[in-house]
Amino acid sequence: MYRIKTMNKISSAGLAHLDQTRFQVGDNVENEDGILVRSAPMHDYPFPDTLRAIARAGAGTNNIPIERCSENGIVVFNTPGANANAVKELVVAAMLIASRDILGGAEWVLEQAHTPKVDLVPTVEKGKSAFAGPELYRKTVGVIGLGAVGALVCNVALDLGMDVYGYDPFLSVDAALRLDRHVHVVHDVNELYRVSDYITIHVPYNDSTKDFINAEAISKMKGQVRILNLARGELVNDDDMIDALASGRVARYVTDFPNEKIACIPHVIALPHLGASTPESEENCAVMAVRELQDYLVNGNITNSVNLPNVSQDWSGISRVCLIHKNIPAMLAKIMSTFSDDGINVENMTNKSKKDYAYTIVDVNTRITDQVSDELRSIEGVVRVRVLNH
Repeated sequence: MYRIKTMNKISSAGLAHLDQTRFQVGDNVENEDGILVRSAPMHDYPFPDTLRAIARAGAGTNNIPIERCSENGIVVFNTPGANANAVKELVVAAMLIASRDILGGAEWVLEQAHTPKVDLVPTVEKGKSAFAGPELYRKTVGVIGLGAVGALVCNVALDLGMDVYGYDPFLSVDAALRLDRHVHVVHDVNELYRVSDYITIHVPYNDSTKDFINAEAISKMKGQVRILNLARGELVNDDDMIDALASGRVARYVTDFPNEKIACIPHVIALPHLGASTPESEENCAVMAVRELQDYLVNGNITNSVNLPNVSQDWSGISRVCLIHKNIPAMLAKIMSTFSDDGINVENMTNKSKKDYAYTIVDVNTRITDQVSDELRSIEGVVRVRVLNH
């Protein structure tokens, strides 16, 4: 019986994929094998020795201590693309409300409707010009980050009749194939800054992307640019954005990550983190997270891990040995030598690495004894050994 702890409310559509005869699931589970989480903070969470995997029902993993997980042989999964459509649709809405003062206009109409002795229809016709703004059609949008969300944004912007520029220094082949051929992919973000009327950012937050949009970047943009941040609050430097809004260089800033500093600034539209807040997105993320966690615990396969390589292998033996180890020389030789010295025939083996860590799956034609498991664990650089039986 695998024990799964839920640290947030997880969609029942996802949990339904867990066989109740094999999985115990709940928020009060102890000594858990796996964790399903959304936004709950985990940096101070004490990991039990039994914990093998954490699946984040969402893309960002800033609430999870990734390095500590790696050091403890805990695989961390996320669900890239599961909420991409929800975010894409909010980007379209954000461009519209950044262009035309739809929110301000709606609030103003409500105020007039509640004001005594106001003849609403002629008042609205007289005052509507205060909320006018430009169309998206034939304007240029720059999309920073061309992953699952960014690619969808590029393609829908083309459908809206916009000219689309995309930038991603780590553009993968798969991501490139998702892009419409009419997207102008540039290799210098400054070229995107120079031409864009709207800029939307969709990159993960890390040390290299912190304050990606700052005073220097804004100085290279067109005047009266409209900037959207539905990815992570820390991607935009709040102080620099406030200065740019005050000077008029930035016409509007739409952020899905309000804080005390930015929320009340004029020309800021602060949304309450609505990016993935749709029932469809929550269901998609939960289903993907559950499937990733289940496949790892039951079969040892890794898909969409942020700290270990993706490794999947069809079963071809009686037992399967899964090893998380440091990505250092001679590891495979030592692992294979252990099997050979114990007279164990290897049916199939897959090994891949990701930065400092590697993952190896070995299918063998016999049951693995505790002695063999202990010998593998004693190899310097081996972090965790799991034995699965078919």
